[in-house]
Amino acid sequence: MSPAESKPMAHPARVKIVLAVLAAALTVAGGVPLFKHRHYGMPMVAGPGVTKVVKLSDWSPSLKGKFVDPDVFVMEGAEPGGKAVLMANTHANEPAGLLALMILIENAVVEKGTLYIIPTINISASRNTKPGDGYPLYYDIPTDWGQVRFRMGTRDASPLESWPDPDVYIHYPDKQLLSYLDVRNTNRTWPGRPNGPIMEQVTFAAMELMRKEKIDVAFDFHGAETMFPVTNCVVAPQKSAKIATLATMMVKAMEGFDSHVEPSPQNFRGLSHREIGDFSEAMPFLLEAPIPFLDQPTGPKTVKLLLDGKDPFLLSLAGKKKLFVPYDEKGWPIANRVGQHMSTALEILRQFSKKNAERAIRLSGAPKYADIVRDGVGKYYHDPAKADPAKVRYE
Repeated sequence: MSPAESKPMAHPARVKIVLAVLAAALTVAGGVPLFKHRHYGMPMVAGPGVTKVVKLSDWSPSLKGKFVDPDVFVMEGAEPGGKAVLMANTHANEPAGLLALMILIENAVVEKGTLYIIPTINISASRNTKPGDGYPLYYDIPTDWGQVRFRMGTRDASPLESWPDPDVYIHYPDKQLLSYLDVRNTNRTWPGRPNGPIMEQVTFAAMELMRKEKIDVAFDFHGAETMFPVTNCVVAPQKSAKIATLATMMVKAMEGFDSHVEPSPQNFRGLSHREIGDFSEAMPFLLEAPIPFLDQPTGPKTVKLLLDGKDPFLLSLAGKKKLFVPYDEKGWPIANRVGQHMSTALEILRQFSKKNAERAIRLSGAPKYADIVRDGVGKYYHDPAKADPAKVRYE
């Protein structure tokens, strides 16, 4: 018998224990960062214009006590007027809308009318991520006093809140057949229902806010790929199209950035800009700003790409006229995207107010496109460490 044959074999039970320990260690090592990401709170300082912070479930009891129940920052003017809802983080991998609404929350003062701001309408998606696609867990925005750290979310709610997925998502009430993933996508579950899947409960609560408060204007802030034709635009149904057209013409003429209007498709259900208009009196507008990070033919999905929008592959495609937005060596910086959202929304409110004087919505303290491009996004954020603790919220 050779020496090798004479060695005793490892006991099978010991091998299993070692493998189990290794598997547990790898699970913990991989899971801890995801756990921390899910439970990280993004600081927001309620500015002088915020009169109260409530929960969306105040308009729909079925949402009370649930993880997905978002904050609503209410900004009431001294003079009564019209009312607007502003929502971001429908898709939490499209950060410009969140950053724009934070600027409003921390700086704006409403003089006439009321704003209801929901900075993160899909809480679950904002605490979810896509490590398989190389998504960063966080990104930092520089300020005069340091850095503000934000979670990088994803498009769909987590299975931790929305499970199991159906084989096919049947939209309510039209019964249109959609992808199984759309049950977790809050831009496919409008108008929702109080006893439906969890994202339908969220959109139903938002619809109840709009119906009960008699909302005039509703905004949903998004970002879209540079290779996607519906980008750099305002999506609006017929009832909102005239104001959207006037607003995009004005910002292009007065502020120098391109935007256009895309019609809301009547036969594709579940979209905010479709269902809000059909199931309430509100005039809906979905704002799309370009986000190169989401394009497929790019380099690694880094924080740098997310914030500066510079990519050599997209630059090459721009030279071949394959993109739907202007693109050069400057990329598409986050300040341009946030500024574009801000100026477009402010112009829509101005156009609405011109045509509806008794329901006008006026505010001050909100920077426009040129200000944000010049100063940077972080210029308008306040240090939570120096703020009144009662004014600090963690999203």
